[in-house]
Amino acid sequence: MRGVARSPSSSAGLNVRPGGSTGPTDFARAVLDVVARIPRGRVMTYGDVAEWLEQGGPRQVGRVMALYGGAVPWWRVVRADGALLPGHELRALDHYRAEGTPLKEASRAAEGHLPRLDMRRARWDGGERADGHT
Repeated sequence: MRGVARSPSSSAGLNVRPGGSTGPTDFARAVLDVVARIPRGRVMTYGDVAEWLEQGGPRQVGRVMALYGGAVPWWRVVRADGALLPGHELRALDHYRAEGTPLKEASRAAEGHLPRLDMRRARWDGGERADGHT
């Protein structure tokens, strides 16, 4: 994976334009494009997205998702440990169940008894064609 040189104004996935308006950088648009291609019932980690793009890293992908993720199926970009996104667990879980995303049921000892994603079965490597899947 190669790193990307960024100016201070674009480090968060934003370009600052004359007049102070902002918009997504090329990197942010590329992240959103990858996320839009992840098939129903599958997930990629933040690091997977960065690795697939061969730029940035998990934190940069996370920042893009925090700023612009509402425009794409945000629930398909997840933590590597399969834990549901804090603060969005129930909304994400509804999506996972509707899409048939593989889950591991939580043990009774697990906090909140929320399941985790079954990363072995749910993880998408970006290799299969996903046209038409969103």
